[in-house]
Amino acid sequence: MQIKSKFKNQEKSIFSIIAQLSTQHGAINLGQGFPDFEIDDKLQNLVQEISGQSKNQYAPMPGIPELREILCQKYINAYNTKLDLDKNICITAGATQAIFTAIQAFVHPNDEVIIIEPAYDSYAPSIELVQAKIIAFALDENFKIDWNKLSNMITEKTKMIVINNPHNPTGQTLNKNDLLNFEKIVLENELILLSDEVYEHLIFDGKVHQSVLAFPKLFERSIATFSFGKTFHATGWKMGYAIASQKLMDEFKQVHQWNVFSVNSLMQYVLASYLKNPANYNQLGEFYQKKRDLFQSEMSMTGFKSIPSNGSYFQLYDYSNLSDLDDIAFAEWLIKEHKVACIPISPFYTNNPKHKVLRFCFAKKEETLVNAVKRLKAI
Repeated sequence: MQIKSKFKNQEKSIFSIIAQLSTQHGAINLGQGFPDFEIDDKLQNLVQEISGQSKNQYAPMPGIPELREILCQKYINAYNTKLDLDKNICITAGATQAIFTAIQAFVHPNDEVIIIEPAYDSYAPSIELVQAKIIAFALDENFKIDWNKLSNMITEKTKMIVINNPHNPTGQTLNKNDLLNFEKIVLENELILLSDEVYEHLIFDGKVHQSVLAFPKLFERSIATFSFGKTFHATGWKMGYAIASQKLMDEFKQVHQWNVFSVNSLMQYVLASYLKNPANYNQLGEFYQKKRDLFQSEMSMTGFKSIPSNGSYFQLYDYSNLSDLDDIAFAEWLIKEHKVACIPISPFYTNNPKHKVLRFCFAKKEETLVNAVKRLKAI
């Protein structure tokens, strides 16, 4: 039987390749973006407590009201934005499903969608599936946006721009002026902005997260996606949500109801209870900054050159002083010869920029980070 794939690229993802190599060679895995430490005891206790309360049947399609209500209040308090639990919020099976659903809802065949590269690897396949055209916009050598270049890429076929803030893999964050520039571009060209904000609370050095929710005109044309898994060290729960203006959310739900319809009811009740205390998420920036600072301090004694991380739990390092190998070959060599896994960033691009740069995840125990760097010091 011959099967015609909907995907142009059927190669294994770089994450699968690195994970397999890491396991095969017994490497310390600083590649994939997941913590190696447990969730908060208070959250674990809530799982055990609520699991005995028969919260096992289908949740309402957009999510349980208790969770949507507390999320409304969270963002009203943070950004003074106007939100309604029935009009603006939908609980999803992770942020990836929210991103996929948003693209399926608003992008049509032959539309153009701009993704900002290096880009998280789920964006492009979601666009391919609707037979739209991916327009890759590359950040400059300092991983910043050239606004004139971005504006010149917009055509009459452009439907959506996808952004990620804080940014994976670079760890860069957008400032207020950046969001105002996006607002200008989106409004002038009648575009939709898909804003991936899964690392919203992982902001360092006294900076404040700039969400599309804080800009009323921009929010009218935006879908913002978030992740409980990334926020609360529980990536395996695959719990997230989307927030949008009512007009956009109504269409988003049309796809969501035929995709997953509703998501894990038990975990929705758990999260609704846990979110009642803002301290459970407001201290995350400080928590992860300590890990970033430790990792940077340890890595300063190696031949790797740090590229500043202002958010997320990723740190880029330039290895050009250590090797002439391309980033994929060098990442594989590190696993095989020094038993440390990281992610090359060229797979985050449509066109390989030939950067000699690797992404390390510092969402790990202190001992994991110290032991990994001990191995890298031997290079």
